[in-house]
Amino acid sequence: MSRDGSSRRNDPATQAAASDLRVRSQVEIRALLRQMVQNDIPVSLGGADLPTYSTSLWAEDSEHQVLVFSADAKAEAVQRLVCAGDLTATAYLDNVKIQFDVDDLVLVNGRAGSVLNASYPREVFRFQRRSSFRVQPIGRGRAQACMAPPELAGRQLELRIIDLSYTGVALMLAEPLELFRRGQRLPNVLLELDAGTRINTGLVVSHVSRVEAIGGAYWRIGCELAGLDLVAERELQRYIDQTQRRSRLLTL
Repeated sequence: MSRDGSSRRNDPATQAAASDLRVRSQVEIRALLRQMVQNDIPVSLGGADLPTYSTSLWAEDSEHQVLVFSADAKAEAVQRLVCAGDLTATAYLDNVKIQFDVDDLVLVNGRAGSVLNASYPREVFRFQRRSSFRVQPIGRGRAQACMAPPELAGRQLELRIIDLSYTGVALMLAEPLELFRRGQRLPNVLLELDAGTRINTGLVVSHVSRVEAIGGAYWRIGCELAGLDLVAERELQRYIDQTQRRSRLLTL
């Protein structure tokens, strides 16, 4: 609900489509939010005519009905969000899109840093993404993308894979290198997914966003896969299917 008490999803068709996707159980809502905290899931905060601010949910307190997001107090986007009215938070848990309204957003400055506090959501929406199932690599080995950007004069860059789908990959850049821009094509990238799965592909950068996380800020590089051959497509499908099965077993 917005601060004036009206829903931000007033369109009847939207309400009908979302009715079966609405979560109002406080137990279920807390379980989803705890997953976001424990896994340091990137969260996008935004609203109409506002730039999207990428952050993470640092804490959830159901007893005091408070959410705590990481924040950079100096960022212009943070100041604009605090002054705005209708805001929405969006995150992805595997192949499920999580979305909820953000109310009473306040910037809190302390000795250890700054955070954004908000009211605990009364309802959460879950949207199954049928066209593109995203998985997060699991296991002891770290899945990574290896590339050699010409700007680094022969240095190989190894970026951790945050999540992966049949059509795209999200990469983590831990150092402030201004290498990536929207629409940029990255040829000859090696995706090392596990000990037995290596895929050569091209990438097209779709977005670059800074994420404020508990362990420090990083840059999330969202890319589309380009130029996969038939063998690589089958390897990718096998890896995603296996990872989904392993993830389901771990939650039993």
